[in-house]
Parts: sequence; C-alpha cells; structure tokens
Amino acid sequence: QVQLVESGGGLVQPGGSLRLSCVVSTNIFSIYIMGWYRQAPGKQRELVAQITSSYDTNYTDSVKGRFTISRNNAKNTLYLQMNSLKPEDTAVYYCNAKRRQFDSWGQGTQVTVSS
Repeated sequence: QVQLVESGGGLVQPGGSLRLSCVVSTNIFSIYIMGWYRQAPGKQRELVAQITSSYDTNYTDSVKGRFTISRNNAKNTLYLQMNSLKPEDTAVYYCNAKRRQFDSWGQGTQVTVSS
C-alpha cells in the first residue's frame, strides 16, 4: 500500500517562508502526477500546485510567483517551497499522488500564517 507522509508545516509570520515535504513509499514515484492541495476551515479542498512526471507544473492563481512545487524522484519526495506567506494561506496542506485510477492522499500538515 502506498503511503504519503507530509512534513514541514508550522506557524510562521506573514511574509515568512516554509518548505513542505512529502515522502512517498513506492518504487514508481516518478510516474505519478503529484500535487499539493489545501483546505482551510469551512472551505473546500483546493489544488495549490501540481507537477507531472515530465516536470510540467501548474499553480492556482493565488500562489503564482510565491510558491514553487518540485520533485526529487531519486528520493521519492515532493516539495512545496512557500515564500511571502499570507494569512489567507493558512490551511491544512495535503500531498496527493495520482495516475489513472490510482489516487492517494497524505494525512496533511497544518500551516498557520499569523503574527
């Protein structure tokens, strides 16, 4: 069974930075489309950023220019570098791996942006 384990969340002041990591227990990490999603209290889960097996990326408009998604296939790890954080970025961030019918989620990591 594939497991996704996120880390790197925490409390940061507005304007600060965090880097999230997601380690995936699989030997075929490179073929997955990987994504970061987030869910704020009272809101639906939304896609933040996605990276394909060929390293194509896309971002939701609100994080463009501030967040960078990347992957290290040798380490089975997905990253999200978050800069210039805003209070509205506060949410639980989830790692996702998908390919065809396969769709798996991590347990989430809390990111809180507050002074």
